[in-house]
Amino acid sequence: MSYPDDLREAVDRHLESVRFSGEPATAGLEDAMRYSLLAGGKRIRPVLCLATARSMGHQIDDYLPIAAALEMVHTYSLVHDDLPAMDDDDLRRGKPTSHIRFGEAVAILAGDGLFAEALHTLAATPGEPGRVLETVKLVAGSTGVDGMVGGQYVDVTAKGLDADGLLKLHSLKTGRLIEVSVQSALSYGGVPVDERIPYELFARELGVLFQIVDDILDVTGSDEELGKPQGSDERHGKVTYVSLFGLDRARELATGSHGAAIKALSQVDGETGSLESLADYIYRRET
Repeated sequence: MSYPDDLREAVDRHLESVRFSGEPATAGLEDAMRYSLLAGGKRIRPVLCLATARSMGHQIDDYLPIAAALEMVHTYSLVHDDLPAMDDDDLRRGKPTSHIRFGEAVAILAGDGLFAEALHTLAATPGEPGRVLETVKLVAGSTGVDGMVGGQYVDVTAKGLDADGLLKLHSLKTGRLIEVSVQSALSYGGVPVDERIPYELFARELGVLFQIVDDILDVTGSDEELGKPQGSDERHGKVTYVSLFGLDRARELATGSHGAAIKALSQVDGETGSLESLADYIYRRET
């Protein structure tokens, strides 16, 4: 199956139309925010949201504000991850990182602004108020102390992680935002809680798969393929699936997570082709 490029293109068109400020004094901040937001990429998280909407038989246009908010949150996390106090990277998606292009202070503010605008976008999404509120709560929760930011904290402070610690770290730092990309569509679409289970199992395995493959690519990929410096994790002394298990075992773990994700989708009562394509793409980035 091929990547669902029609969904990615829909996300890109919508993001191009997004503006954050009509105030001349903050035009430079908007430039910095849009610089990172429109830097390209496969848009995996917003595409996951739209693919989930498609699997429910819903119109994807109704979910574009949620998809855009998810990409804003993801971009904010990348801008802050690249900062000198964090991973200190100079390249992102093949372009100078935000702090290299605009300076560290503006990069911090651009990340802050993207997160705030993401919540504003979610809260302003048309729809049944209870569903909109649940969606806002899910996305905000996935990025906080019990989600992405908590995972980032563990990443910069933890030493000598074992297999369980590594899985917990990445379930927070990477997995929660991938999971909520599916959960947000389910909540906004009004799917009953018991019918969300196979989707959520799929999303959880996809989050694990994504990180395993990311760790493998950090060892086997090139700067051009990655869009950022290869070997960043090793330079920072981070524990990864490759450093903990070795390359061959990491590949076996990726295969297992991919199989579990596809198995979960077999329990979904709906069209799952786009979701399967996403799982296949993430898995085959390394193979």
